[in-house]
Amino acid sequence: MSAYRSPSRRLKRSRRALTAAGALGAAVALILTGAGPAAAAPPAPDEPVRQGHAWMGAGTRIEQGPASATVGGVTPMDTSGVQGIDVSHWQGAINWGSVKAAGIDFAYMKATEGTGFKDSRFSANYTGSYNAGLIRGAYHFARPDISNGATQAGYFASNGGGWSRDGKTLPGVLDIEHNPYGAMCYGLSTTQMRTWINDFYNTYKARTTRDVVIYTTAAWWNTCTGNWTGMSTKSPLWVAHWGTTSPNIPSGFPTWTIWQYTATGRVSGVSGDVDRNKFNGSMTRLQALANNTA
Repeated sequence: MSAYRSPSRRLKRSRRALTAAGALGAAVALILTGAGPAAAAPPAPDEPVRQGHAWMGAGTRIEQGPASATVGGVTPMDTSGVQGIDVSHWQGAINWGSVKAAGIDFAYMKATEGTGFKDSRFSANYTGSYNAGLIRGAYHFARPDISNGATQAGYFASNGGGWSRDGKTLPGVLDIEHNPYGAMCYGLSTTQMRTWINDFYNTYKARTTRDVVIYTTAAWWNTCTGNWTGMSTKSPLWVAHWGTTSPNIPSGFPTWTIWQYTATGRVSGVSGDVDRNKFNGSMTRLQALANNTA
């Protein structure tokens, strides 16, 4: 006589089997990709960016066109020297050990935007990159249309943008670029924009003792600040210029400290496209920037 099995027991067994199969499938997928769950692709150029979901380069692609553009048939991939990447939640889960093994020495990750947005992957990226041995830092996506610069600097410093002399933490970045949500200069005059940036700088330095790094493009800076030279002796410059073998420098800055040379780079441990960057100096100089001895 066959043993009686109640419908409820059979249902429970079926559910356990389905759960186990699902977990096994996820594990196999993880092993095959080596970089965690696949990332969601950022909105296409003709699609709107949702509030709080901008990323470093979201405005740059508006003014410079497709990130894969080439000049004179040359694809600019200057992978020599000290290399870095910048990421946000759009890259999904990252295998930072693989990133380090691929020759990447530093990484910046989005921490905040405006006065109320925190990147959902910041904590994982900040801790993971540190544990893998990279020199890491945080960036704030500026929203001059939402509040004054001092308020946003305070928000950034309190939510990932802090600094410590541990040899692994770079000064925070003010990511200020073409507005992906509307008017290029966020509705501010050149005088208002200068005040906004200066207020952000002063508040961030008061909170952290560090000069904030400025990420921007020559076209945006020259247009929206009126060729302002007021930050040239204060902030290191992170210039974004894709599709070229030598970046254009915004007015007033003597040279670039970091150059974002492509938004369609590839690095082991990251699913899909990732911004790639080059540091203008040796590893010793990068460590000096982290330790504030540069």
